[in-house]
Amino acid sequence: MTAPLIPLEQIPEAWNNVIALMLGMGFGFVLESSGFSSSRKIMGTFFGYDFVVLKVFFTAGITAMTGIIYLDYLGVMDASMLYINPYYVYAAIIGGLIMGAGFALGGFCPGTSFTGVAIGKIDALVFTIGLFAGIFLFSEAYGLFEGIFNGHFMGTSKIYELIGMKESVFAALLIIVAVAMFFVATWVEKKVDKVNY
Repeated sequence: MTAPLIPLEQIPEAWNNVIALMLGMGFGFVLESSGFSSSRKIMGTFFGYDFVVLKVFFTAGITAMTGIIYLDYLGVMDASMLYINPYYVYAAIIGGLIMGAGFALGGFCPGTSFTGVAIGKIDALVFTIGLFAGIFLFSEAYGLFEGIFNGHFMGTSKIYELIGMKESVFAALLIIVAVAMFFVATWVEKKVDKVNY
């Protein structure tokens, strides 16, 4: 059996939405179990007293990256068939700044806000309403932003390709950076705890 399973017809396409729903519910359960439905937990990253969010997402990223590289190498998965978001430079930078500001001000990202709504948090509900209002306003004013939104298209570029580095070397360096970041984040947390207490 070779992955990706549905595109290669190892699993019928009819299961696509069922699997997506199960994965989404599992992801939500993990977010809630990790405390990500709390805006205080998320804001801890910005104030330096709790870097769990950073550690969890960095760990997920390097685990997925390593898994894809090894499964592709072993022939268990065809990584060339995986979907890669097209890279629009202006949209990525401006969208990242807007989402980062919303993250810092509201204490939620889209995923964690839905998790908060699922367990009845009012602040998460307000954030989610704002999220949909923003989507609606953007779609209505799309004509004004279309040039920026589609500006400087770079296809399905990968970071290691853009900087002229081998995939394996980039992966190894990213893992080293992640491990170093874990130690630095833990050191900062201890320093902040000493100041607060």
